[in-house]
Amino acid sequence: MDAGAPKFRRRKADRPEEIVNAALAVFAEKGFAAAKLEDIARRAGVSKGAVYLYFETKEEVFRAVVERAISPNIGMIKAMVAAHPGPLADLLRGVTGHIAGVVETTPLGGVIKMVVGEARNFPEIARVWHDELITHALGAMTAAIEAAQARGEVKPGDPRTYALQVISPLLVGVLWRETFVPVGAQPFNLPALLHQHIDTLLCGMLTEGARA
Repeated sequence: MDAGAPKFRRRKADRPEEIVNAALAVFAEKGFAAAKLEDIARRAGVSKGAVYLYFETKEEVFRAVVERAISPNIGMIKAMVAAHPGPLADLLRGVTGHIAGVVETTPLGGVIKMVVGEARNFPEIARVWHDELITHALGAMTAAIEAAQARGEVKPGDPRTYALQVISPLLVGVLWRETFVPVGAQPFNLPALLHQHIDTLLCGMLTEGARA
């Protein structure tokens, strides 16, 4: 097909992916309440009717964004955990570095802000985010920390709490960037923030033998 052909003439099989990618950008820019299916259709280069061929509601579009555009990154994190039996320090640096890279190069940060800011009015988006993403990411990190405790690398303590401590600064950094930087606040370098955080956290988490 001619590379210059309009998007509406492309194969129908291409359209769901185009719609999902467009929705990811629109949700990040406008939030959930303000985003309209017309905006998503326009960004995708299709008619509003074409969107309705695949998705009946905006909530369904959001679920598709999570499942198709964001969830694969969680799958990659789970694969990194499964393929790395230790030491934990290297795994945490690798995982947080990967997450920082995704946040830096995609509209994910804007969507995170949207979920946090609009969850009270749209609890379904929080439920989808928790069930499809947070549960799996936190679960994978918890399992990795439990395994490190069994190997004697990590001090006693609730592994799920340790896992939350690992990822919490990313959320704060993203919210800072998406909320305060646009109004003039000095930005943080997210990869550097996470690198420094992990180095600091490991000093408290690791046993003396693992730090040696």
